[in-house]
Amino acid sequence: MSEDFSAHSRASGNPAVNKTSGSPLSRGRAGLFGRDRTLRLALPIAVLALLLAIWEAAVQIENIPPYVLPGPGLIVRTLASDWALLCQSLIVTLVTTFEGFLLAAVGGVGLAVLFNRSRLVEYSLYPYAVILQVTPIVAIAPLLLIYLPQPLAVLACAWIVAFFPVLANATLGLHSVDRNLVDLFTLYGASRGQMLWRLKLPSALPYILGGLRIAGGLSLIGAVVAEIAAGSAGAGSGLAYRIAESGYRLNIPRMFAALLLLSVAGIVIFYVLSFVNYLALRHWHESALGQER
Repeated sequence: MSEDFSAHSRASGNPAVNKTSGSPLSRGRAGLFGRDRTLRLALPIAVLALLLAIWEAAVQIENIPPYVLPGPGLIVRTLASDWALLCQSLIVTLVTTFEGFLLAAVGGVGLAVLFNRSRLVEYSLYPYAVILQVTPIVAIAPLLLIYLPQPLAVLACAWIVAFFPVLANATLGLHSVDRNLVDLFTLYGASRGQMLWRLKLPSALPYILGGLRIAGGLSLIGAVVAEIAAGSAGAGSGLAYRIAESGYRLNIPRMFAALLLLSVAGIVIFYVLSFVNYLALRHWHESALGQER
């Protein structure tokens, strides 16, 4: 009798029994996920379009001069007309940002591994990393520009700002490994190198990737701050220098165009690093696993 009931339920498409992907419940969940994804994309775009329309209307109605507040249309036209100059400056800033980020990633993870190997080294050096982090980069940049060549000073600022998040997150991840797994590796006679590569670094990978995602944006901020300081001294060729130069010349539309490029660059860096984080963790870590269907 129970077999007849099950067969009848499957034939009638009863969602309480039919667990296949084509069930009404599964289709309903897929629809909700698709609608949520669409809203996440459409709502920010709609808000941005509304704000730009209000901005353009206010500039036109109030007849605000371009040297006070340019409209979005004028900013886009300035971006197109000055593209060659702004693009060249953007490349300079992005190269510095990438170099500072790379140095911070290698140095931060490497020093975190050294801290994990030796508590004495951690106790000796970690306070100085904290001091380096809490000291405002705006105060450090002019000093670096005095003692170092301008490109090296800008690179040092990008590295200083990005270094500590990588170091702190990697150190936390390496110290957060499950002690039961450490004891298991020790029981089976694993060497320190095997324990590092096969247990500690994979376990700390979510922490390390989180630190790298923070460091990507901060390295851009450090490069921008140093370039603005260099621009104040009359040197530099990056995008932040163009912003300072435009401010001195009251070329406000170019200033906004350069600021737009910087914002887009920061957004791209964040999403590229987020995608790398997803690719590295999507098959095994809870933070990247898809929701259950």
